[in-house]
Amino acid sequence: MVEPDLIAAWLHARSLSRGLPLPVPDHGGWRVDTGSASETRRHVFTAIGPGLRDLGAATTEPRVFVKLTDTPAALLAVLPPRWRIDSVSSVMAGPMAPRTAPMPPGYRIEVDVAAVVVLRILAPDGSIAASGRSARHDGVFIYDQIVTAPGHRRRGLGRVVMATLGDHRREGEREILTATADGEALYTTLGWTVVSPWSTAALPAQ
Repeated sequence: MVEPDLIAAWLHARSLSRGLPLPVPDHGGWRVDTGSASETRRHVFTAIGPGLRDLGAATTEPRVFVKLTDTPAALLAVLPPRWRIDSVSSVMAGPMAPRTAPMPPGYRIEVDVAAVVVLRILAPDGSIAASGRSARHDGVFIYDQIVTAPGHRRRGLGRVVMATLGDHRREGEREILTATADGEALYTTLGWTVVSPWSTAALPAQ
C-alpha cells in the first residue's frame, strides 16, 4: 500500500503545478474539483474502503474520475458495473540523487522559477521541443506534465528535462510522479522505481 501522506502531498503539489483547486478530504480519500470541460472532479484513494464503495454507488454523472493506487481489477471489483477503466499508469518514486544529461546541439533551455518551476526546451526554430513542471509540498517534490514533442523524441530531451527540474529539488525531499507505460520506460532508466499501479475509472459519456 502506498503511504497516504505521500499521495496527499503529491496531489497538493499537482494542484499547485496546474493551477487547480487544492484537494480536500472526501469519502476516505481526497477530491479535487477540477471543473474542466473534460473533468468535473477527481477522487483519489490509496486503499479500498466503504467511502470508495459509497462514492461509486452514488455517482451517476459523467466526467467524474476515480483513481486508486491498485490494479484496474481491484478498482472495478468495488464499483458498480456502469464504471469503466479509463487509463492505467504507475506511481513512481525517484532516486533522490543528482542527475545530469547532455543537451543536443542547437537546443536551449528556458526555466521560470517560482512556486512552480516551468521548463521549456526550445528547438533551433524556436518551437517548444520538450517541457515539464515541478512543484513541492510537505517534503515531496513532484515532476509533472513531462512532454517531448513527437518530432524531437529519441534525442535525450526527456532526460534533460528531468535532470534540470531535479536541480531544484531540496535535500531530503522525496521525488514522485505518475507515468504512462512509455514514461515508465524512460524513468526506469533514470533510476526511478514503480511504487504501485495507478488506475483510473470513469463513467462512459452519455
